[in-house]
This record gives sequence, structure tokens and C-alpha cells, in this order.
Amino acid sequence: MSPGAARTVRAGRRTVEVHRPDKVLFPAREGQPRLTKGDLVDYYRSVAPHLLPQLRGRPLMLERRPDGIDGSGAFMQKNTPDHYPDWVRRVELPKEGGTVRHTVCDDTATLLYLVDQAALTLHRWLSRADRPDRPDRMVFDLDPGTDDFETVREAARLLGELLDSLRLPSAPMTTGSRGLHVVVPLRRGPDFDEVRDFAHHVAGTLAAAHPGRFTTAARKKDRGDRLYLDVQRNGYAQTAVAPWTVRAAPGAPVAAPFAWEQLDDPALHARRWTVADAVEQARTDPWEGLLSRPRALGPARRRLAALSGRPV
Repeated sequence: MSPGAARTVRAGRRTVEVHRPDKVLFPAREGQPRLTKGDLVDYYRSVAPHLLPQLRGRPLMLERRPDGIDGSGAFMQKNTPDHYPDWVRRVELPKEGGTVRHTVCDDTATLLYLVDQAALTLHRWLSRADRPDRPDRMVFDLDPGTDDFETVREAARLLGELLDSLRLPSAPMTTGSRGLHVVVPLRRGPDFDEVRDFAHHVAGTLAAAHPGRFTTAARKKDRGDRLYLDVQRNGYAQTAVAPWTVRAAPGAPVAAPFAWEQLDDPALHARRWTVADAVEQARTDPWEGLLSRPRALGPARRRLAALSGRPV
């Protein structure tokens, strides 16, 4: 293949043209490989069977890096450009003062087309486009105040135990950044305000039990070194990084689901998996169908009220 030549990739019934597959998106660093757009296409094509069920039907925000992770042209894209092919699905959703035409990724061809557009990281809504105001996911973002991952590990363990006591299934994942996410599948019904209020009550209950270690304070100056139990992603039009997506950071870390039993693995940290080994982790099915068993929020709300001694 000559420098700059396009590469054609088969994706189901379609073929996707990858332009400049040799373009370096992740420059080599000490101990970290050089990765090209073609390498990212290969990764996303391999992980697509595991990633697409996490994306289908959901509006996306795309983190695009046309000049690579060190370039100055990075931007977040919500509105789908007019030049995208007709077969890339769009959904028009309301925002304050207008609408946004979000991209929806339902198939491998769309996924690879987005990679060709240098969309390295996919951020998804917690609701689906057919009922955008009714979330079917709740996310807790465990954001450490320092680089001490042991605090993150402890927060995840305690949060998982609290959610178990509320009879809510939960699934942990690395973020590929600093902390962890804990994802809870919900039956659609409550709106975003109700879900966020419930999540805030859960986080507040945990923080009240461990006030020196965890906090729900939104302002950084009020947190100190405590871990922030962030529930703000549980709002209309807010997004969370999608499982199995690549982060725009040295080494190409991946936001990777893992099993609760792996929480005590000494090797676990927020950037544990990269494009080099995330597909192997995906093939283990670490969440074992957890997200296919959503729960109603009402019974959990009553249990939390009884546990905390406060109405939810």
C-alpha cells in the first residue's frame, strides 16, 4: 500500500473506505507502541461484537482527534455533519433553544466510518433514541482526588455492596482515565431527574458512612483529597464513555468492563486494558449478561429510604 493510499474494509453488507490508514494517531513513547488509524480500525472491527450492543439505539457524542492525540485539532462532536453517508443513522433530539442531530451507531460499518473520521472515543447517552427522556442505565463515576487507586477500589467495593443490598445488579468498568464507572441497568420508566436524584441519594448514603474518604461535593475546592462520587452523568443529554471504547491518551487505554471478582486483582487500575489486550478481555464476557436484567427503581427506592432513614 502506497503512503496515503486508502484501504477498503468489508463490514457486513457494506464496504468502508479508510483514508490515510497509516496516519499516526498515537505516537510512540517509551514502553508504548505507535498506533495508526489502520490499527484503530483493526481494534474496533475486532471488538465490534461486544461494543455494538452497548451503542445500538443510543445518541452519541464523538471525541474526534484528526491530528492524533498530540494534535491541536481535537473537538467534541454532537451534531452529525451533512457529509456523512445516508446510511449512517441520525436522530434529531431537542435541546434548549433548538435540536441536535446526533449520530447513532447500530452496525460495524458505521463504527468503522466513525474511526475513519478520527472519532477515537465514543460517549453514549444513558437512554435510547426512541425514548430519550427515559434512561435505562444509571452510572456512578468514581473520581479519585489523588492518584491512589486503592481508594477507587475501596469505593467500588462498598458501592457494589450497597447496590446489592438494594437488589440492583451492577457492573464495573475501567474508564481508561483515572477512576472506575459502576453501571446499573434500569427498566425504563422514571425520567432523568428521578434517576439522578436516586443516584445522588445512593452516593450521599455512602459518603455519609465514610465522610473522610468519599464526597458528593461538586466543587473541587470542597473535596480535598476525598474521592468524588459523581452522579451528574445521569441527566438528560449527558453522556458517559462507552464500554470498549479507546481513550485519547498515551498507550491507547480502553474503557473496559470487568467482573466484580477482578476488583481485587493487584494489576487492576483505570488504564489496565489497552487496544493490545482489550479484545481478549471482551471475549471473556466479564459482565455475563448483567445488563440484560434491568430492575425497576421503585422497590430500590423504598429499600434505600428504609436503609438511610430518609425519603427518596
